Amino acid sequence: MGAKKVIWAVVPGLFLLLLGAVPVFADIYRYVDNNGVWHFTNIKTDARYRLHIRTSRKNGSEYFKEYEGIVGQASNQFGVDSSLIKAVIKAESDFDHQAVSNQGAQGLMQLMPDTAVEMDVEDPFNPEENIFGGTRYLSLLLKRFNNNEKLAIAAYNAGPQRVELNKKVPPIPETEVFVKRVMKYYRLYSAENK
Repeated sequence: MGAKKVIWAVVPGLFLLLLGAVPVFADIYRYVDNNGVWHFTNIKTDARYRLHIRTSRKNGSEYFKEYEGIVGQASNQFGVDSSLIKAVIKAESDFDHQAVSNQGAQGLMQLMPDTAVEMDVEDPFNPEENIFGGTRYLSLLLKRFNNNEKLAIAAYNAGPQRVELNKKVPPIPETEVFVKRVMKYYRLYSAENK
């Protein structure tokens, strides 16, 4: 009889606890190694990981609110239009601070590991570090290409040497599409700021 009373006392407490629980969301990635061992993570740090479980995402306006202050600070520090920074983030990661490309680019502005090191970014998944590092790199590219935004964006995607070699946006389909996407978002965000 005593055990039943304990259970009936615990069940309502658990129910109330679960009602007040706040959901936590995180994508889960997995891969199987050569030994048949399954590996799971919530941060895709290796190209072998594939999405296993996707959780809900914030919408674009929620991300804007979350990163607006950081973008504004980076814009002021490096002299890059905040609309251009947001356009690069949108095109690169769709505001996913844990994004990892198949080539190994990481975070909001999809910094390659070598670029992250050059821009003093210790944790590319930290939104503030990533935005400051990506904006710093973008500012250097804008200076290198005389503030020609299309060339700087092409260099951000394909590397500055390829842009200098071609003296225009390189004829690489991925880069051409990237430049068009960034410029489309740039126009959109610029119009919203007017």
